[in-house]
Amino acid sequence: MAVEIERKFLLKDESWRKDAQGNVIDGLKFRQGYLKTEGATVRVRLEGERAVLTIKGKTVGMSRSEYEYEIPFDDANEMLDQLCQKPLIEKTRYLRKEGELTWEIDIFEGENAGLYIAEVELSSESQQVLIPAWVGEEVTGDPKYYNSNLVSYPFSLWPAE
Repeated sequence: MAVEIERKFLLKDESWRKDAQGNVIDGLKFRQGYLKTEGATVRVRLEGERAVLTIKGKTVGMSRSEYEYEIPFDDANEMLDQLCQKPLIEKTRYLRKEGELTWEIDIFEGENAGLYIAEVELSSESQQVLIPAWVGEEVTGDPKYYNSNLVSYPFSLWPAE
């Protein structure tokens, strides 16, 4: 069984946009949606020119089962337009290497514009993580930050904190 173990954080600032050598990091556009299910999360996603179907189990701690399959791009587009809940999740993902780990930084657009999340995938829940200076508050386990929940309660509707 495939297992996803990740920690999720808000960002403090924009200093992540350049790598250790000062190079600007390029991003990849994502467009994704969710099919209604019970007991699992089913996601359809366009990652640039690649299309994938992902099925995820319930999160326990920082872990959950995850299965991912590449599907035809045109099929994914049709599913996003015709079958997935709205609004779709639109974001640009940037990858930033820090030590042995690669951080995924998602800059949301559309109904979730203004939300910036950094995630790091781990090999175990006990793996130690050196938190970069540009990483802020940890939100691992807070369901309001799950992409699947941002469809029904987008960031643009959250009260100002």
